Amino acid sequence: MSKPWQPYAMHILDAITKIRRIQSRGDLTRDEVLYDAALRNLQTLSEATQLLPDDKKTTCPAIPWREISGFRNILVHNYLGDIDSQTIVNVIEKHLPPLEECIKAMLAQESESCDE
Repeated sequence: MSKPWQPYAMHILDAITKIRRIQSRGDLTRDEVLYDAALRNLQTLSEATQLLPDDKKTTCPAIPWREISGFRNILVHNYLGDIDSQTIVNVIEKHLPPLEECIKAMLAQESESCDE
């Protein structure tokens, strides 16, 4: 039997919440401590997405799952040297809202199927 995926989904939502709190404290493009904290949470989030089952991921085809996984490798191994902070802000603003909605929908669907 496979491991439950819901804790990973909750971990993703938690990382998104933390990133929003980090953003509320200041400009990630100007504060390296906030920037580093956001990067750490993006790494955590990316790792957790790798542990979601493929059948769940297919319910959200608009989410670039492979790119998220690849992004984790860039963050962890720092292939590009210092990653441009504006790129990180753009990733957060463009990609986190749809990812958050997808994860919430996965959890809601699972909850509904458990209630039946």
